Amino acid sequence: MPLLIAIILYPFVEIAGFIIVGRAIGLFPTLGLIMLTAVIGAILLRIQGFSVLQRLNQDVRDGGNPGRDLVHGGMIVLAGILLLIPGFVSDICGLLLFIPPLRDFVWRRMSRNMVVVSRGATFRSRPEPRRETPKVVDLDAADFSHDPDPNSPWADGGKPDDPDRPK
Repeated sequence: MPLLIAIILYPFVEIAGFIIVGRAIGLFPTLGLIMLTAVIGAILLRIQGFSVLQRLNQDVRDGGNPGRDLVHGGMIVLAGILLLIPGFVSDICGLLLFIPPLRDFVWRRMSRNMVVVSRGATFRSRPEPRRETPKVVDLDAADFSHDPDPNSPWADGGKPDDPDRPK
């Protein structure tokens, strides 16, 4: 219910912000300020978005936990969208989300209940007790043989219909 009330009241708060700022600095400076925040939002989204994507890619390549950078990336995208939406309240919220310490604070609060699964690896914010898994796979003699398959086209080193194959 409080979310529904906030959604209904949000346009009125933005309109009130336009009126207050418009009276203080005038119509054209207000419109210019709105355009400026949209441009700043697009630039910050591009710069910080690429850096988060690079860190995310590095974390995944190194086998680390990508959860933090995933959440930071999501908040940066949300911040860019908020700056592109006309309005001073959304601009303030968007600019706040571009501040890394604030994003870290949000990440610490979210990570308590978050599990990230990436290419078969599971990263938990709360470590679980380790269970030993066997690292050796034993094969029976029936499961493995050293004898090559005589019917294989590669049994004698090449494909049967390969014209470049030495005879």
